Amino acid sequence: MADALTEANSGTTPVREGYGFDQRALEAWMEHYVAGFGGPLTVEQFKGGQSNPTYKLATPARNYVLRRKPPGDLLPGAHAVDREAKVQSVLGKAGFPVATIHGLCADEAVIGTMFYVMDMVEGRIFWDNTFPQVSREQRPAYFDAMNAAMARLHSFDPEAIGLGGYGKPGNYFARQIGRWSKQYLADDLAGRNEDMGALVAWLPDNIPPGDETSVVHGDMRCDNMIFHPSEPRVLAVLDWELSTLGHPLADFAYHTMMYRMPSSIVPGLASADLAVLNIPSEADYVATYCARTGRQTIANYEFYIAFNLFRLAAIFHGIKGRVLRGTAASAQAADRAKNFPLLARMARESMEACA
Repeated sequence: MADALTEANSGTTPVREGYGFDQRALEAWMEHYVAGFGGPLTVEQFKGGQSNPTYKLATPARNYVLRRKPPGDLLPGAHAVDREAKVQSVLGKAGFPVATIHGLCADEAVIGTMFYVMDMVEGRIFWDNTFPQVSREQRPAYFDAMNAAMARLHSFDPEAIGLGGYGKPGNYFARQIGRWSKQYLADDLAGRNEDMGALVAWLPDNIPPGDETSVVHGDMRCDNMIFHPSEPRVLAVLDWELSTLGHPLADFAYHTMMYRMPSSIVPGLASADLAVLNIPSEADYVATYCARTGRQTIANYEFYIAFNLFRLAAIFHGIKGRVLRGTAASAQAADRAKNFPLLARMARESMEACA
């Protein structure tokens, strides 16, 4: 499965139909705004299924990456590549591992949509949480590198580094639970689910006491990190589309869901023999994060897992609705729709574990 995932998502293809643009106009923009740029320029599109189309820009001297808003009519506030460029630029200056941003272009006349250009970081991306391409002896170091990246991200004071206005501080869970409950309840065609109903009722009344705000990535998975070509070191964290100000434990629990995920949804660790693979246990991984962030433990950890599984289940419920309406006919969308009840059941089990 890992090989198939790697093949499906790694590398580039010729620019897909409907996603092309005026390469000469881009080259002229880069000559003006990207220091050290020199053509000629060759453009290919990355295979990965980003919602913001992503391209490899090759030149004789070095390679770059371009991310743009997709063409066509878009929902207000969606595909905010300007936010992606901002958070990476600020975090890079603060010493966090991200690609260097060379420039943001808000002028849609150049290639048709807003875009930004950043360095292309050369390294390894792992699409399977078991890290099958890594030796048994080295796996703990790769997990430790992911853990360190999460802890480092959550250590920044948003105000101090210039991201104080990057999102709404406080009440993160209440706002998120309300948003996803509303979306779930609004889609009658996708149907009701007893487990989701229980979660919609229980979650708002059981938000843990205390509040924290940090920069959160929102989708921190192993395949959103570029590792050094031969060392267990994170060179850059990718795909900041969902980043905002939020609760760090929500972000961390989303990341640790890799331990709960069955292979039918993503290549998770639910059925993996962690001892044989030499992968740290979920409890040890959580303890390491706690040590790095000055926590004794994470009280109410299962609530944070239940919340993230609920959020993901609500997203899959929405996909199910689009499949039934015929507006999301891909095989991947259909598979996700089928997995909605499983995610809802997993979320409820974590909810019940809180009692």
